Amino acid sequence: MQSIGPACRPAGGANISQLCDAPGLSPAGRHGFAGDIARFRAVQDNDLATGHVNQSVYTRIKGEVDQAAATCAAGNEGGARSALAAIKKRHGYPG
Repeated sequence: MQSIGPACRPAGGANISQLCDAPGLSPAGRHGFAGDIARFRAVQDNDLATGHVNQSVYTRIKGEVDQAAATCAAGNEGGARSALAAIKKRHGYPG
């Protein structure tokens, strides 16, 4: 197992999942991997709202991103970052 990277390391009493996928923060207000996830989710929400992706594709990508966030929350930031990069590549988004 990889060590916990700085984006997933708890600071100030926060738990790992709060740092990897903290709800309630705007994408711009998040840092590290949580910010990467939030920004990609915001792009997905926009793509769904504007019709650039259909609901089934959105749902598939959301499930994949949820798995990447869970990987980070489990302490494997490197694996989570790799998973997110693969998701973006697989679905035609810039890295």
